[in-house]
Amino acid sequence: MINSVFLDMIGIKYPIIQGGMAWIADSSLAAAVSNAGGLGTITGNAPLHWVRSEIRKAKQLTDKPFGVNIMLLSESAEEVAKMVCEENVRVVTTGAGNPGKYIDMWKEHNIKVMPVVASVALAKRMERAGVDAVIAEGYESGGHVGELTTMSLIPQVVDAVNIPVIAAGGIGDGRGMAAAFMLGAQGVQLGTRFLVAKECTVHQNYKNKILKARDIDTQVTARVTGHPVRVIRNKLVRKFQLLEKNRADLEEYDRLGKGALSKAAREGDIDNGSVMAGQIAGLVCKEQSCSEIIEEILKQADCDIKNVKGIFGGKLWEK
Repeated sequence: MINSVFLDMIGIKYPIIQGGMAWIADSSLAAAVSNAGGLGTITGNAPLHWVRSEIRKAKQLTDKPFGVNIMLLSESAEEVAKMVCEENVRVVTTGAGNPGKYIDMWKEHNIKVMPVVASVALAKRMERAGVDAVIAEGYESGGHVGELTTMSLIPQVVDAVNIPVIAAGGIGDGRGMAAAFMLGAQGVQLGTRFLVAKECTVHQNYKNKILKARDIDTQVTARVTGHPVRVIRNKLVRKFQLLEKNRADLEEYDRLGKGALSKAAREGDIDNGSVMAGQIAGLVCKEQSCSEIIEEILKQADCDIKNVKGIFGGKLWEK
């Protein structure tokens, strides 16, 4: 595979990160990804006691590095930010905000910091703040989304910063990984593909919804709130559409969305719950172990990169 500064920095074998999906990314999934050579991630968007418990469970399941994802808008964000230092977590990824006030504390505890960014401006700001890498996430991703596509975002961020860039959003197989490398990324972050991993404890109804998805089945909702979310279409999406049509106030959006992800992920209500998934859901057609997923992605990416070199003989243009 590609020689990567990122791999040496984090101490993992393969440049694949598992997204820290709220209500989904627990110790079972994180440890399985880490044991397979990637970087597993536990969601920090949960009560402090739960996150601490999952960190300790993961340490019993793997001796490899794993991370914690902290959604900075979460009510427990500050508590979790301090707790990861106490628990000697190796890596922190962040989303939905600026982690600046925590960076010095994390660096004092030798924690590698990788915020999710959706723009060049934010990537440059994070580099100045002292982060170790950025996860540039495109519009194709599941959950909260920005405006730029992965194809346009990644090369611009790569050109703008001098730290490793990890590509995310719309990457679900080896072809996507190979493309990310061509755009200058040193690794990829996957969420939707790992939703159907055998070690993922999300409700089976949720997994089945992903497995049955077509290319056109996701939609971005709640744009008016300032926090748009990509989900698979269902009854809940139609209710959000009705709110938009009626120009409802923000309180109505909050009431409709409250607890919706948990309803889908833990209770299996895929009609009235929020089934977050990326645009690559249509590519995901089988349940596999995390080890099988990573092995398949690596093999395909390696083959595709070699094919490109073979087709052009190492040169794109010949006179």
